[in-house]
Amino acid sequence: MEKLKPLLTRTVWMLVLSLVHAAAQADSEKGLTDPFPEKIPASDIVVALEPFVSLPRMKDSSTANMATKARARIQYLVPVGDGSGRLAINDSRGVLYLVNADGSGLTKYLDLRDKGLSFDDSMFVNETGLAAVAFHPDFARPGTPGYGRFYTAFSAKSGTGKTDYLSDDAASHDSVIQEWQTDNPVAGVFNGTSREVFRIGQFAPNHNIGTMAFNPHEPGLLYVCLGDGGAAFDPRDYGQDLSAPHGAIIRINPLADGEDRYSVPADNPFINDEAIALEIWAYGLRHPQHFSWDSDGTLYISDIGQDQVEEVNIGKAGANYGWRLREGTFKTAFAVPGARSGPVFPLDGIDDGFTYPVAEYDHDEGKAIGSGYVYEGEAIPALQGRFVFADIVAGRIFAIGTGDLQPGERAPIEEIQVRINGTLQPLIDVVGYPNTYAPGDRADARLGIDDTGELYVLTKGDGVVRKIVPAGP
Repeated sequence: MEKLKPLLTRTVWMLVLSLVHAAAQADSEKGLTDPFPEKIPASDIVVALEPFVSLPRMKDSSTANMATKARARIQYLVPVGDGSGRLAINDSRGVLYLVNADGSGLTKYLDLRDKGLSFDDSMFVNETGLAAVAFHPDFARPGTPGYGRFYTAFSAKSGTGKTDYLSDDAASHDSVIQEWQTDNPVAGVFNGTSREVFRIGQFAPNHNIGTMAFNPHEPGLLYVCLGDGGAAFDPRDYGQDLSAPHGAIIRINPLADGEDRYSVPADNPFINDEAIALEIWAYGLRHPQHFSWDSDGTLYISDIGQDQVEEVNIGKAGANYGWRLREGTFKTAFAVPGARSGPVFPLDGIDDGFTYPVAEYDHDEGKAIGSGYVYEGEAIPALQGRFVFADIVAGRIFAIGTGDLQPGERAPIEEIQVRINGTLQPLIDVVGYPNTYAPGDRADARLGIDDTGELYVLTKGDGVVRKIVPAGP
């Protein structure tokens, strides 16, 4: 399909950027008080959110560390990809569910808590646990190396396995990628074997593994995003430290290669530099909790900001997205001598070796960018060719056009209006529950996708998955 054309040329964008930054009344010591004074407008596009499936209520393993009263900590909804239309949903408390394409037949497929893996989410139940799932593209193809195999990422007690990186900086836990091989790919409950693929130490309980996904344009290669190791303001500077793959997206072949638990593709961008973790595909990211490809092979990365800016990036092999020296198209205090952490500061220019976002918004509009996909389904023609994404906390659904996106050129964002239970209303008004990170409520909203490219909204507070459908007349 033909993609939408951007509204701003590079020259016009740089002029707008300079005017906006000036209007924000920055000074060299205090930084910007409001990075983007302009407000995100409402789109003419209206969609409805239709109940699809409700997940069972689960209890947290701990009531400490800012635990919330989420019914189900549902993180991702992804296709199994076996031709059945089945979808997988992970509850970060440790359970992986399968559901049919029509929302029926929800089953508990796998419970990591009873598999002897030292699974542990008690250190920070909001962000640790069963983090992600990815099915090998050959999952349903007998006779292929990936037959019956899928992968999960989860939090484990430190020191309970062979650490590939940072065994000496794992005060909180280890983040682990585990391979599972089922005896029967069409079964509704897992039965089979597993082995560990990858493990990295985490000094803090937040900013763990986010999305894992096989690139549909590179069969068999698994991409995994890892946060900067946790805490705030990247205290270890892992975002710019290439010796370990925190604050990065890694690219591996997860199938065992002889005695090696996985292999690194020969065309990874840093394969010839022994000082760099060879798995790294791109870096300089803070908490890239989600990424996805469109049908043309473009990779979209959603990176959660610190105090000011949320951003959408285009994936590029070897790219440095700037964290912790950059947050969006701004400097951080770590790039401004004598400045205090928190505010952001105007750039002198974008031609400085970093790769900048194609879209960004500030914390007047939301607090944490979540999952996003280029809509290539059929149900809502007005959304086709747009990158649709959600703010986790605010529960707002945004979209940008995808024609000729260029790093450093801020694409205009619109808010997609939603109708719930027949009423046009903010999602957070329906699903919001008390936020333990800050005052007020949070929606805890994320997007999922099915085999046909249709999108879903997942909300943790009520544990419901809703399908995005036409709003009707």
